Amino acid sequence: MYIIGGLGMLKLYQKRHPDVNPNAYAAYMFFAGVIFMAVIGVVYGTKAFWGLFTFVYILATLFLNMELYYMGRWSFDLKVFKRAYVMLRTDYLQCTDCKPMYTSRFVLLTIGNLVNLALALAGAIYQPQDFASFLLGIVISNLLIYFGFYIIMKIISGEKIRFLTCLLILQSAAVWAAALYFFLEANTSWQKMPAESRAQNRPCVLLGFYDTHDIWHFLSAVSLFCSFIVLLVLDDDLDYVRRDQIAVF
Repeated sequence: MYIIGGLGMLKLYQKRHPDVNPNAYAAYMFFAGVIFMAVIGVVYGTKAFWGLFTFVYILATLFLNMELYYMGRWSFDLKVFKRAYVMLRTDYLQCTDCKPMYTSRFVLLTIGNLVNLALALAGAIYQPQDFASFLLGIVISNLLIYFGFYIIMKIISGEKIRFLTCLLILQSAAVWAAALYFFLEANTSWQKMPAESRAQNRPCVLLGFYDTHDIWHFLSAVSLFCSFIVLLVLDDDLDYVRRDQIAVF
């Protein structure tokens, strides 16, 4: 699910930045880093780990927001903090009537930043024992935030969303809601001993053979299929529009 969520965000980004082709090795190395952090969080969920994770999480959020706001037209190197300080001192502190260059994009990314900051602080304060599910929640939340950002920016840019696409979005949302319902109805726990986990088992609810966890797998597979169909048809209204006339965001 971590990789699927990451690939979904990467696909959305490449829809408006076809010239940006991240190296496959680098992309999957990043996914490997996320999975490695999930394993470390499950095995060694200490206060030091949570402090490090919160710092890395906030830093990564700021980096991705800069990438989205400036549409890839900026460089991340050792002098990035110096450039940010100079820009803040000369452009913002000395300006009496300043406003963002891309107002709508700035507002939407600010909302996303606040959500991610709230998640980071909640993790640092409460330190949930099930770190893997917490990290998965972060990935899914950011995928939904980026998808919402894409839809809103598409509408602001004067583009249309076709009726079939709207139906697919609603269908995907409905199936995801049903899948998450059965996911939260957990009848096992990897955090407990096998005997203790089996004590949580309940009667099968589908055909006398499948339990709620099996239904979660069925519905999540359908949900993923619907979600990627949405990604496939989301920009069907631009089929006959020249690439240099399509808005970039």
